[in-house]
Amino acid sequence: MIDYDVLGLLGQVESKEAGEIFRTFLRGATRNLILRVMSAEVEDLCGPAWHPDKSSKYSRAGSAQGTILHEGRQEAIKRPRVRKNKGNDETVEVRLSSYHAASESGELYAMLLRALVGGVSTRDQQTVHPESPKASKSSISRLFASEGARLFEEFRQHEIVRSDWLVLMLDGVRLSKELWAIVALGIDENGRKHMLDFEVGASENSDVSTALVSRLVDRGFEPKNGCRLLCVLDGSQALRKAVKKHWPDTVFQRCLVHKERNLKRYLARRDWGEISRLMRRLRKVEGADAGREALAELRAFVARRNKEALASLDEAGEDLIALHLLNVPNTLHKNLLSTNAIENSIGNIRRKLGRVTRWREETDQPRRWLAVALTEAEKGFHKLSGYRDLPALAAALTKKNETPTTAMNAGLASVKGDIAQGATAAY
Repeated sequence: MIDYDVLGLLGQVESKEAGEIFRTFLRGATRNLILRVMSAEVEDLCGPAWHPDKSSKYSRAGSAQGTILHEGRQEAIKRPRVRKNKGNDETVEVRLSSYHAASESGELYAMLLRALVGGVSTRDQQTVHPESPKASKSSISRLFASEGARLFEEFRQHEIVRSDWLVLMLDGVRLSKELWAIVALGIDENGRKHMLDFEVGASENSDVSTALVSRLVDRGFEPKNGCRLLCVLDGSQALRKAVKKHWPDTVFQRCLVHKERNLKRYLARRDWGEISRLMRRLRKVEGADAGREALAELRAFVARRNKEALASLDEAGEDLIALHLLNVPNTLHKNLLSTNAIENSIGNIRRKLGRVTRWREETDQPRRWLAVALTEAEKGFHKLSGYRDLPALAAALTKKNETPTTAMNAGLASVKGDIAQGATAAY
């Protein structure tokens, strides 16, 4: 079908038919182009058909049935054959690079993997790609098993040795009733976020936590030279101990989002609005003095409402305002007073992992899925909000400065004393 035939047909049919006619034309044009490229390769090896190169080791050997892949379709063609003389009247068939490229399924596999990661299940791939020769459920499962294993190895081997790590975030994601994964995210001094590693286990216990942190150390993760590490956690004591084992002078910041959620579990719904207001104030204030004042106001309110909520608040102690005590700009509070940076990634992971209805703990299936999901989540990362003030955080984390724990202990003792006196006077 030549050009003017296509144009003529397009002018005679309705718009809904024009697209199919044009795609058919393109498939035919592509097919012809591939055949011409193969013929050119044969001529380059053997010489022109009407004047073969007698000094060449290659010779034409007719043709054979073959297939090429185009837009996920298999197209039948007659492929030319070439044989190479190895001496002693022995010849072997040569694999034409042009035919190999045209029939190679790498592009198709990439297309199927993108669909799988994007939300199309293995059962529905054949519906999305009805003419694809590789879109059966079993083919997709085998493909994802092999590609997932490769991605897992790449994820575990990617370079994490840097000289400017400032922040480590650790949090858990529940895969099933008896299966958890702890995910590690690092932030460098330029504000870039990096998925570091993960560990799968029955819970956020000490063995799983220690295994993850120890592997980070083995792979070369270290805080910036001369600086302590800022570690943002959700309150897991196992994670805290694992980090403290390798970096004893770490500054721990408790996630205020998790703490607010915990406090609301103990308080009546009518108090939730005030708790949210007080927590917002705590996030906005800047500096050690303002942080202590906001925390004292929060503690005074909780103390009048619920004893269990007060115990939960006091359990976090100085970790709730560790960042305030470093006296850094509050532009950093948005991302560093909570584990939201990693929570958002875990939210993306859950959307990817929601299609998995059965986790096979005895295989590498959880690791494969997590590697794919975390790799996809990292592609959407942006710089940390307020990243231009990260040098101030690095200066505050220098080891010559006073640790926030010392200052906070004195501040909390004063706050608790004031509240205790107020409670005694009230009674």
